[in-house]
Amino acid sequence: MVRAPHAKAFITAIAVLGLSEIFVGLLQWQTTDVERFACYLLIAITASILKVCVPGMSGSISVNFLFVLLGIVELSPTETLIIGCGATLIQCVWRPKVPVKAIQVLFNVTNVAISISLAAAVYRGSWLRWRDYNEPILLALVACVYFAANTFPVAAVISLTETKSFRNTWKACYTWTFPYYIIGAGVAEMLHVANQRAGWQISVFVLPIVYVIFRSYRMYMSRLENEKAHAEQAAALHLRTIEALSLAIDAKDHTTCEHLRRVQVYAVEVARHLELNDNELNALRAAALLHDIGKLAVPEHIISKPGKLTAEEFEKMKIHPLVGAEILEEVDFPYPVVPIVRAHHERWDGTGYPLGLKGEEIPIGARILSAVDCLDALASDRQYRRALPLDEAVAKVVSESGSGFDPRVVEILSLHYQEMEEIAQRTPLSKRRLTTRLRIVNGQAPSADAEAAAADGPTNQPEPMPFLDSIAAARQEVQALFELTQDIGNSLSLSETLSVVAARLKRIVPYDGIAIYVVKDARLAPEYVGGDDFRLFSSLSIPLGEGLSGWVAENNKPIINGNPSVEPAYLNDQAKFSVLRSALVVPLQGVSAVIGALALYRGDKDAFSKDNLRVLLALSSKVSLAIENALKYRQAESCATTDYLTGLPNARSLFLHLDAELSRSKRADNPLAVLVCDLDGFKQINDHYGHLEGNRLLQMVANSFREHCREYDYVARMGGDEFVLVIPGLSQEKLQDRIAQLENAVRVAGKGVCGEPLVSLSVGAALYPVDATDAEGLLSEADRKMYAAKQDHRRIHVVNRQEMKQARWMTTAVQ
Repeated sequence: MVRAPHAKAFITAIAVLGLSEIFVGLLQWQTTDVERFACYLLIAITASILKVCVPGMSGSISVNFLFVLLGIVELSPTETLIIGCGATLIQCVWRPKVPVKAIQVLFNVTNVAISISLAAAVYRGSWLRWRDYNEPILLALVACVYFAANTFPVAAVISLTETKSFRNTWKACYTWTFPYYIIGAGVAEMLHVANQRAGWQISVFVLPIVYVIFRSYRMYMSRLENEKAHAEQAAALHLRTIEALSLAIDAKDHTTCEHLRRVQVYAVEVARHLELNDNELNALRAAALLHDIGKLAVPEHIISKPGKLTAEEFEKMKIHPLVGAEILEEVDFPYPVVPIVRAHHERWDGTGYPLGLKGEEIPIGARILSAVDCLDALASDRQYRRALPLDEAVAKVVSESGSGFDPRVVEILSLHYQEMEEIAQRTPLSKRRLTTRLRIVNGQAPSADAEAAAADGPTNQPEPMPFLDSIAAARQEVQALFELTQDIGNSLSLSETLSVVAARLKRIVPYDGIAIYVVKDARLAPEYVGGDDFRLFSSLSIPLGEGLSGWVAENNKPIINGNPSVEPAYLNDQAKFSVLRSALVVPLQGVSAVIGALALYRGDKDAFSKDNLRVLLALSSKVSLAIENALKYRQAESCATTDYLTGLPNARSLFLHLDAELSRSKRADNPLAVLVCDLDGFKQINDHYGHLEGNRLLQMVANSFREHCREYDYVARMGGDEFVLVIPGLSQEKLQDRIAQLENAVRVAGKGVCGEPLVSLSVGAALYPVDATDAEGLLSEADRKMYAAKQDHRRIHVVNRQEMKQARWMTTAVQ
């Protein structure tokens, strides 16, 4: 079906003109010898049946033109017209190579009618006869006219329908047949001379000549077809090699082959509208696939960066056209691919790179490719932005006409982009799929309690992955690993580090549940748990050497597709179990020892592959280092704000907390009590019982203070035997009761260490806002009152001692 409106108009014009010639010829019908006419017609039809198919085309050729030339010389124009049109009709409908449409038959017959009329007019033209040309020369000229009139319209229709160059189409399809027309003119002249001397019946003997010419045609065409097939196979192999390489490169860059397919289709269609020759078309077709090959020299993190490049990164990116050109120079293409690749980032106004070419200095293929590449980039999703609608993308390209892009190329794109998009949607590059995953075999069970992991069958046999997806997955894996290692190094917070690990890891190794265990006192404690069975795994405490994770941490070996139900077996409630059926556990090896285990869980049986294990093992060392650093940081942070002996907050932490509590009390207008406590007689404990017992006493006092305080009360050790309590909401009336509780707690603790009440407590209390309104004032007032209480305790102690001495003296005197 002819789609191009210009082609339809042209075919209609040829049909109308040809039918007019046939109609007029039939009205002027006359014959001087019916037998001769019938003989020539029969031989011409026989010659039409002996046709040869043209390689690469749906049409065919025959030697019936020989009798058209003979008819022009010996018969009337009408007889010649009937012979030519009849033979052409038979040639079209007799065993066609492909089904023939009526419009094609009509066009061929009417085109031959016009060609015969033109050739006959030339033969009988008085202006040639006046010049007294020899008959052979005249017949050769007629053959040339008939050849041109017959082939030009056919080439024009193909050119209009397929938007190809008329010159290239005519040259490729018909110029090689021209010598046969000249030879046919010579044969027609010899037959004409023989007919004049021996009668027209001699023409019957031309059938062997026709057959010889037919065989010659056929042998030539067969050889031509073989050579064409071989050339096409070589070209197809060449193109498939280019496609495979370019798709692999593009998969490393964009994770999809759609970019190359669309760019190639758009570029080739624009080139056809510009009527580029075959060499330029082939060069553009290859360059569209290979233009980004130079990105192999650009670091992956620059290519995949989800944002604007820095000036330094952009300088590195700018090398890829030159690198690509240098790579392709080694290929030695038969058409100019390298200049297109080198210049595909040049701009029409000369501000592009790498050479700063402008205008017509830029190869036409590069001008087409740069505009098309930009259009597809705007219309595709990228790491740093979402795709624009195609109409908006085209509008942006049009806005760059005359500055960034060739105005002719932009004009063609703006007029025909919808047609090109339809063609791109219908043009897949490759459907080939390669298997990139191997059969996975289970590992060995960690203990008798675990489900056997060394099964005979495969653990996981996923569907085959397309090779382009495999390459893209490898790029994504590298990028994900890079991002994960970068992110886990950005924080020393253990919870934040483990959250990042869990989130990033799920993109690389899918899981339904995750648990990260840390070694604490010869057991594995869950430091981070997420996903399914969250509560179950959060409550675990796994002894080293037992269960999946315990076995992994004890033996420093991974387990793949173990039974997760083994882990909850160490809960107090034996009725609890996990519904997850596969576990992948790897040890977390610190600098000197295993610090924990990383466990992933899935709901399917044998869900993890050895590829998953490989990725997890590659990550484990980095995760281990990050966790170990976070643990050390937590310990250092704890030491900075916690008293090492009692576990209570230290003086630094006290001041921070007191400021916060004062701010809260001021906002809520609530009272706040600050109690400064000091142990009386503590030096005697150290002197008589030793410092270890003194330390034990401090720990017991600290624990007693915690027990006598509410959850939101605050107990801190200032240093030595001095403690501070911050008690929000404590009124003046309840203050003495609280002090009495604390004093009693200290007496009990002292008696527990020494066996006798040697230790007492001095307490000074300051109330907000009665005694002071800031932290320093409250502490100062409480400290002053504490020393006053201590002095009172000393005076009472001295009086008691004097009374005891006096009582002892009086007892002695009485005795």
